Amino acid sequence: MKTIKYLIFQMMAVSAIIITFAIPAKAQITPFTYFNADWQFNAPISNDFANKASGWGMNFEGGYYVLPDLAIGAFINYHTNHQYIPRQTLPVNNSAALTTDQQHSVFQLPFGLATRYRFNDGVFQPYIGMKLGANYTKMSSDFYIYEATDNTWGLYVSPEIGINIYPWTNGIGLHLAAFYNYSTNKGNVLNYDIDKLNNWGLRVGVAF
Repeated sequence: MKTIKYLIFQMMAVSAIIITFAIPAKAQITPFTYFNADWQFNAPISNDFANKASGWGMNFEGGYYVLPDLAIGAFINYHTNHQYIPRQTLPVNNSAALTTDQQHSVFQLPFGLATRYRFNDGVFQPYIGMKLGANYTKMSSDFYIYEATDNTWGLYVSPEIGINIYPWTNGIGLHLAAFYNYSTNKGNVLNYDIDKLNNWGLRVGVAF
């Protein structure tokens, strides 16, 4: 009797494994859409105003597959980079100067359209993508109790490569991505001129 029960249990276990691997690999909750929510690491390129890499950012993106592997959607993300400037004397105008240390910050808030092409619609979904939109940027220098700022707008372009991984059927997955972005923002803070912003970075988050 125990042998029969053991055999039945084995058959059920094997059947469950076969059914699990036989399930179609449309693993995400909604196979015709995608959603990503990510922590974002960002490193400025050729930016002398605020050039320190940081993890002070998030990314949110979603889209619909208008073709089996081509999606169109929208995105919004934000990031802040900082740089400490030791005490120095800065000319303010033709007749005055300011001696102080500073904390420089560049806050970016790009948003707009996103496109994505995936190479597989199974458990592992590698893709290439492109983001295009507007970039609101606040460039600021804090010293003592004062702050000098310049708020600017620019055009934003960002190619990306990444992968969505869905280890469980109809469940939440993992998102990994590497990106580069370029924006046309220009600003002037005290005697610093900022002309265009370039960054590279990484994203780690969840996929729906």
